This record gives sequence, C-alpha cells and structure tokens, in this order.
Amino acid sequence: MKWSFFLVLLSFSQSPAQDIWKDVYSESAWASRDHWQKSQDLINELGLHRGGQVADIGCHEGYMTVKLSAVVGHSGKVYAVDTEQKKLDRLKMVLEKRGITNVVPIKGQYDNPLLPANSLNAVIILDTYHEMVEHESMLRHIKMALKPGGWLILCEAIADSRRASTRQDQERKHELGIQYALEDVKKAGFTIVRQLDPYIDRTEEKGDKMWLLVVKK
Repeated sequence: MKWSFFLVLLSFSQSPAQDIWKDVYSESAWASRDHWQKSQDLINELGLHRGGQVADIGCHEGYMTVKLSAVVGHSGKVYAVDTEQKKLDRLKMVLEKRGITNVVPIKGQYDNPLLPANSLNAVIILDTYHEMVEHESMLRHIKMALKPGGWLILCEAIADSRRASTRQDQERKHELGIQYALEDVKKAGFTIVRQLDPYIDRTEEKGDKMWLLVVKK
C-alpha cells in the first residue's frame, strides 16, 4: 500500500466527547496546535540559522513550513514536500496570503522526496513517518540530501494501549512506536543524538503521546 504524507482522519460527530479527534493539521487549527506541539523546541533541535536550507517532509498545509521560513529568512530556503497535490495547492495559497517567497513546494514520490543532493542543513518529518512504507529508500534519499553533519528529526505519536503492538498494527492506526524508527535510522547509518519518549502529551487533542528522535548524518 502506497504511503501518503497525510493522516487519514476519521469523521466523527460533533459531540463534545469526540471533539478531541478534530483535524489539527489544517490552517484553522494552527493557533490551538501551538499550545501543545512544541514547535519552537523542534526548530531549536534542528540547529537552523539565517540562510540555512531545510526540508519539511509531510508539510500538509504548512504549519511547520511557515515557521521554518521565518527562521532561515530570505537568504534561506524551505523545501515543503508532500505527495498529494491538493495539499500543496492549499500550501501555495497560505504562502501567497502571507507573502512568503523562500519556500519551494515539491510533489514527492512515495519512495523519494526529490530533494537536492548535499544541500540541506536539516530535515523534519513531523507526524508523517508512520505513513511511509519505503522506509529504507526514503531515509537513503534524505541522507543523500543532507550535508555532512546535517540533522534529521522524527516526531511521531503512539497511544499507550498500542505500544506493544506490531508495526503493521500500529501503522493501521496511523501511529508508530519509537523502537521501529530507531531500527530504521540505525540501519540507514544515522547517528542517534537524542530520543525522548514521551515528548508531547496530546491525549486531549488526539488520544496519544508523541516521541522525538534526533539523528545526525
């Protein structure tokens, strides 16, 4: 099954008990997302600077893309990668509305984000790695795109009740435990710098907790 950079969000009624399953990825939810996502902490982990180049793989409508754009400035560049054109179209509308010109939208492939080789200071994959199937190929291409010493951040969610489940069962629920990501990045030859589990408690927003994995080329 091909992977998508987007979570498949189930439709629920609007009763208060089910409001926690709201879409936290659309632009309209960004303000509330700021209260729990620790976006600035994630950006700090990337070690970016003015003029830097970074990729946001699984950019959705641009939540992290917009923030990264401000960090690297006009002399920097953000590659916003997704596989669904409709999401990239929404991203382009967001960028135009905000007057952002240092972002390059990319329609990636299922096994390749199509990033320029040896050009990136950092890559972030936020709540998207669990959707990928071709892990080995994706990590290989990401590693090729990073400069020596470049950083890769993975931040994913898993419900406590499914931590012991198989990878396949977790991915069916659009989740992933950190142990599976650790296996992948070690196999890809990355150096593990930091791992935090749990990192973000978003039980009220999505019914799970997020972990953080920081690795280096």
